[in-house]
Amino acid sequence: MIYAEKLTFGFDSTLLFHKISFTLQENCHCALIGSNGTGKTTLMNLIRDPESYTFDGKLKREGTGRIGYVSQFAIREGDQSVTVYDYLCQDFQALEQAIGDVCTQMESAEDLDALMERYQSLLDESDAMDADNYEVNIRRQLQLAELADKAELELEKLSGGELKLVQVIRQMLRRPGLLIMDEPDVFLDFENLNGLRDLINAYQGTLLVVTHSRYLLAHCFDRIWHLENGDLQEFDGNYNEYSCSRLQKKIDLQLVAKKEEAEIQRVSELVERLREIATEVSESQHGRTLKGKVSYLNRLLSRQIKAPFVEIRQPEICLPAVEAPEEPVELLRLDNYALSFEDALLEAVSFAVHAGEKVALVGANGTGKTSMLREIWKNDHPAIHFSEEANPAFFSQLHAEILNEQNSIYEEFFAIGFANGAQVEEYLQKYCFAPDSLYRKVGCLSGGEKNLLQLAKLSAGSANLLLLDEPSSHLDTFAQLALEEAIAAYHGAVLMVSHDFYTIVNCADTILLVENGTIRPMSARAFRKMIYKKHFSKDYLELELQKKDLETRIQRSLEEGDCAEAQRLCDKLATVVAEMQKA
Repeated sequence: MIYAEKLTFGFDSTLLFHKISFTLQENCHCALIGSNGTGKTTLMNLIRDPESYTFDGKLKREGTGRIGYVSQFAIREGDQSVTVYDYLCQDFQALEQAIGDVCTQMESAEDLDALMERYQSLLDESDAMDADNYEVNIRRQLQLAELADKAELELEKLSGGELKLVQVIRQMLRRPGLLIMDEPDVFLDFENLNGLRDLINAYQGTLLVVTHSRYLLAHCFDRIWHLENGDLQEFDGNYNEYSCSRLQKKIDLQLVAKKEEAEIQRVSELVERLREIATEVSESQHGRTLKGKVSYLNRLLSRQIKAPFVEIRQPEICLPAVEAPEEPVELLRLDNYALSFEDALLEAVSFAVHAGEKVALVGANGTGKTSMLREIWKNDHPAIHFSEEANPAFFSQLHAEILNEQNSIYEEFFAIGFANGAQVEEYLQKYCFAPDSLYRKVGCLSGGEKNLLQLAKLSAGSANLLLLDEPSSHLDTFAQLALEEAIAAYHGAVLMVSHDFYTIVNCADTILLVENGTIRPMSARAFRKMIYKKHFSKDYLELELQKKDLETRIQRSLEEGDCAEAQRLCDKLATVVAEMQKA
């Protein structure tokens, strides 16, 4: 269906990918992954509309026909007062109207050839979309996404996550030859994420999806494209299998590297001996032997294996360095807080956040979590109380609130007190920003890069209470792990809104579950058990914990150079991953 050979593209003196090759077969469900800023969205846009780009190499699309697209943002456009069901009917009704118009024109037209061609084209489109059964198909898709009860609800009354799912359903109902989705999971709550998972798994067509959701990656997709360091790697299988394969590759490379190092050491010692002999004896034979061994040593050094997909640079996120609290001082308290717009969203909300505590606000889309967090940051509500010891900082899912998108990256950090360019460069290298990228305007960055930039600005401060609104959204999986490690190491307090299940259970001590217009506190352990009981088999939680433990132990064994133990653990990991597929 899609075929590329030695595809090369870049802009603004930045080479995004160099001589990459890939194929995507019909009915394949492929996930496109990679670090932030590697060009995933650009590659998708190039596949969608190659005529708009100047690139080297070959790119062929065969049999794709119409290409569907779902943006990473749930954009509200058109008449928002229509119901969900009527919105999903619009394409089919427009097609029916077009067919009717052609039939009317044929009644009086003298030249029927063009009209017959148009008529046949519309009939073919109708067949491809299964238009005769569109009403049944719409109801089935809504049921699959657990949105059947929203069918008669106006679009304007949907939460952002619900609207995103409805837009995914509309594209799927069109049955394009290829459906491309760019981070369709961003900001979805766990219920809607499950709806998206079910839609993807039930879709009978070709999918190319950019996602950083570890949940979707673990439960959807039968092919992985990994774009990294200008190269693209293809893998047939799911993400858990791919992760296991990467660990196995690390072991293999370490074994090869040990052999190479031993050979390099042997040749290096021989070269040194030959040099000593050459200083004492002037025979030309010794000189030629020395030259040959030096050449051989250089070849060994130059051909040492470099694997761009094995050792992927992870950002070093270091949240503000604050002292660990000697006692749990209260930093923030809400007393009988209420929030309403047209209707009451939250009532009688009371909780406190203490120094060093990590708290996650969790709940369905549209329940008021972000609005409450923003009011806490603004501190303009009588129910909100900060203590004198509190020094809060805010991370916004609306990047323009924190970042000036007209600034260069340099200017953004000069504005907060960095003295010179060298200081900015040294600081941002930890966040995977190369020096030559710092002249770029903030507005030109990807969503993940803007999030990293926000985290870098926040980390340069001295806040002891972080108010984080969806901090892991748009971050690649490697940056998500770095953020989780940074939150765990941070001695300050965190109040975080998140829909990412893994970020919640890996970071939070306490969960504030928003439901029925108020908040119910629970432990992270109880929250994990509740989610798994509802959405997974009883064995899956245990298997996932085993997987995480094995991955950690393999990494530790590799760091210690114990390849034999790493291989033993990797074999065990492969068995666990296979069992997870059945669970």
